[in-house]
Amino acid sequence: MRKTIYEDQSTPKKDGYWMPGEFEPQERIYMLWPHRPDNWNMGAKPAQQTYANVARAIARFEPVVIGVKPEDYAAARYVFAEDENIDVVEMTSDDSWVRDCGPTFVKNADGDVRAVHWHFNAWGGYVDGLYFPWDQDELVGVKVADHAGVDRYRPDSFVLEGGSIHVDGEGTVITTEMCLLSEGRNPELSKEQIEGYLKEYLGVEKVIWVKDGIDPEETNGHIDDVACFVRPGEVACIWTDDEESPFYEASHAAYETLSHATDAKGRQLKVHKLTMPKKLTFMNEEQAASIDVVEGTLPRSPEDYSIASYMNFLIVNGAIIFPQYRDEYDALAVEQVQAMFPDREIVGVDTVEVAFGGGNIHCITQQLPKRG
Repeated sequence: MRKTIYEDQSTPKKDGYWMPGEFEPQERIYMLWPHRPDNWNMGAKPAQQTYANVARAIARFEPVVIGVKPEDYAAARYVFAEDENIDVVEMTSDDSWVRDCGPTFVKNADGDVRAVHWHFNAWGGYVDGLYFPWDQDELVGVKVADHAGVDRYRPDSFVLEGGSIHVDGEGTVITTEMCLLSEGRNPELSKEQIEGYLKEYLGVEKVIWVKDGIDPEETNGHIDDVACFVRPGEVACIWTDDEESPFYEASHAAYETLSHATDAKGRQLKVHKLTMPKKLTFMNEEQAASIDVVEGTLPRSPEDYSIASYMNFLIVNGAIIFPQYRDEYDALAVEQVQAMFPDREIVGVDTVEVAFGGGNIHCITQQLPKRG
């Protein structure tokens, strides 16, 4: 049994651990299998097919581990029966957003890896959380840490989702005020105290605060829809010139903030623009009607647009696994991200179904850094 290190015992920073940049070498990727009919249309079958396509794209470059509920194990195992680089393991969860309910991995100078098991409350708990209960998602952090065979840090009560942070691996984290200062996360803490938790558990020295995200209703504005580190000293940021776009103000404000920001090493950030899709993404009436409406979940409507951001991509060894939305700007977005990552292959995957569920490729994956 691996040990659990509680806040009163130590923190990653005190022990010399920090969160590496996503662009650094990885050992494997974790995912969870979609299943809940009150979030995914058509009984989650279209979402499962899309998750499988994402997993296979990743598996070209590194191993993938997919956690599935016991009752889904046989079917999921059959789906991946021919995929040698994808493992299916039993792992009960409430939904399938491992980036947010799973652990954040940190490592030290010797290459040893540990996990940070944050507290999770379904993006806002009793204030504005998306479903209840979330007790099985709350356990995913320890389950993934145990599967990875790593020791685990456990803050006393600090709520955080992995999609709300991006780090450069050199002392800097980017996040949003909309999310981390929201009433449903850690309302008893000041902004300065929240910064303290980020510094202690991510091993960083500086927090760059972007004011707003673009998804206030579901994640309360996660940063992984807005900006990410390309490499130390360089970030990508969403952009649109369409003044009618619901993302216009947030994208311009984020770009302005990041363009004037310096990182922990005093470098002024170089900011790359990444387009938003030209059109908004909507479910049709049949898809919306097929989603179960139950107490405690957010009702779905064909009038509600999905948050389809090209920024929600995953960096893996040698590649970018990149969302495509059947949009006129799909090719432009690929071209832009290829210019940011000239040494990586850009692998586009149609992920409209994941957008319907409330996230995208980055939200449904979590990287384990390479050890040693």
